[in-house]
Amino acid sequence: MRTLRRLFENNRVWAEQIVKRDPSFFRELARQQRPDFLWIGCADSRVPANEIVDLPPGELFVHCNVANLVVHTDLNCLSVMQFAVDVLKVRHVIVCGHYGCGGVMAALRRDRLGLIDNWLRHVQDVFQKHSASLSSLDATAAGHRLCELNVVERVLNVCQTTIVQDAWERGQDLAVHGWIYALDDGLLRDLAVTTNNAQETADVYQHAIAALT
Repeated sequence: MRTLRRLFENNRVWAEQIVKRDPSFFRELARQQRPDFLWIGCADSRVPANEIVDLPPGELFVHCNVANLVVHTDLNCLSVMQFAVDVLKVRHVIVCGHYGCGGVMAALRRDRLGLIDNWLRHVQDVFQKHSASLSSLDATAAGHRLCELNVVERVLNVCQTTIVQDAWERGQDLAVHGWIYALDDGLLRDLAVTTNNAQETADVYQHAIAALT
């Protein structure tokens, strides 16, 4: 049986290093989690959420899927959001995409990959919505721009969920952000679509879309 011994060894070394720096770290971590941030990102192995923002375990609540989608019928994502917002009381929801996203590029090229084609249909909808501006770009630029637009559309979807709407209605301190990560330099970029109340969401969304199209 293959037991992936290397991963267990890596884990042991990692745990030992943390305890060496802070002997009480795991004891304190086991008691409860109090993250301020919910990260909704892509499942791409090159985009490790905690490492990108240099936060230790316990600081970031994470949900990942192909192409960092937020879809109103996805009970998995919605359940994560509700737990984060209603139970953990996170103060920030971050939707983070990345340039060169395989899911976004497959949707742009209309690749036929199998079952996932149904999931990526949501990205194709974004392309069709903004096809006028995207069609004037070359393939690389269109891919980058679609990655950005996909994030902005997902931020809007987050804001339109009953989870976030109810939180704002009861006065909960909650902001939603849209970021994008570049694989080639390791840097995050803010897509200027941050909103923390229902009244400004539409204007913030329109300004973000106008800046990209």
